[in-house]
Amino acid sequence: MTRVAGRFARMRAVLFDLDGTLLDSAPDLGAAADQMRVKRGLTSLALADYRPAAGAGARGLLGVAFGVTPDHPDFAALRDEFFGNYERCLTQRTTAFDGIGALLAELAARQLAWGVVTNKAARFTEPLTRAMPLFATAGAVVSGDTTPYAKPHPEPLLEAARRLSVPPTECIYVGDDERDIIAGRAAGMLTVAATYGYLGSHGDVAQWGADATINSPLALLQLLANA
Repeated sequence: MTRVAGRFARMRAVLFDLDGTLLDSAPDLGAAADQMRVKRGLTSLALADYRPAAGAGARGLLGVAFGVTPDHPDFAALRDEFFGNYERCLTQRTTAFDGIGALLAELAARQLAWGVVTNKAARFTEPLTRAMPLFATAGAVVSGDTTPYAKPHPEPLLEAARRLSVPPTECIYVGDDERDIIAGRAAGMLTVAATYGYLGSHGDVAQWGADATINSPLALLQLLANA
């Protein structure tokens, strides 16, 4: 435990996934999909039905709403409709997880840079982060289409490190999905699995190979206690 804590203490920057790690966006994502069900005369589903799939974006939400997969002939049209709905409501119900504001304030107090690396497209990421004062101190915001690749490819994380002018080996990446840990490891970063998030479709966090696990945002500070 001491060895791991020492490694985290040497880090100079923290990068975060967005949905399910910094923000609880499931209410808006679920509402966008559920609006489509109601429009078609189907019964409205509860937020609890949508929440576990929120980290998987359109693929996950449309799977819950209609049982379709990306190879379904109607998927592209449904996805475009979902994107339109979400674009109109993406700031209505989305909030930061409890403790995120205090965590980011403490990172600033410790002079640690921070940023966001998400697979969410810039058409959603940019208006969402602009609308929330929480992101005013972010040194980098990298969306799913900022580079030619998306997670689990490491390039978006490497791009964020370049924007922060911090070597990848001195960055931590925090996420709530296995692909976040895969991307972070491939980028040469220390990785932290956030179990308070959505956990994607593979919730066995112990199998992800993360360097550490946290069950609340402020638990990250314990890893940085010697920084």
